[in-house]
Amino acid sequence: MNKESREEYVDIQSLLSKIKHGDKEAFQILTQCFQRKVFQLAYSYLRNKEDAMDIVQETFLRLHLKIDLYKHENNFQNWLLQITRNICIDYYRKSYGKRGGRYLHENIEDVNISNDTDQEQIYSSDLKSIFSQCLQKLSEKQRMVFVMKHFNHLEYKEIAQILDIALGTVKSLHFKAVQNMKALISPMLGEKYE
Repeated sequence: MNKESREEYVDIQSLLSKIKHGDKEAFQILTQCFQRKVFQLAYSYLRNKEDAMDIVQETFLRLHLKIDLYKHENNFQNWLLQITRNICIDYYRKSYGKRGGRYLHENIEDVNISNDTDQEQIYSSDLKSIFSQCLQKLSEKQRMVFVMKHFNHLEYKEIAQILDIALGTVKSLHFKAVQNMKALISPMLGEKYE
């Protein structure tokens, strides 16, 4: 069972209750269920793998420290991603502001495309690289909405809540992101695979 399907079968409230009572295994299971989504959100902000991994660690550390602040009636994933977002903003202000806002461009390494043969591996690697390059060209907000929608599989309403923006703004940003991705990817695919 992969991590995303595991998440559907895990009783989050039960895990949270166990974590509050010091169950380390429950915390590990919860971390495994959500670390990919936390990483994807952090990467969409910072566009640097090492920094995103730092954010993942900081998010789960903060979760462990602030677990008592979570309210049972709230959506846990949204609450966790809100923590991630806040850490990313703080991290960006402290780290990237000092570097003049320069990003280190890297490929998103966690986009899984199944590979069967060497030729398919080369093709998949090229597609991953093209996709990553195009994703980097989106505006920050478009990129975040695109990642949350397509990688984290969040609903528009959840994205609006996490980013603290209007639902209509989220839909507009997503529409623009999809249009921009299509416009950016099409010529690149044409050059490589015609």
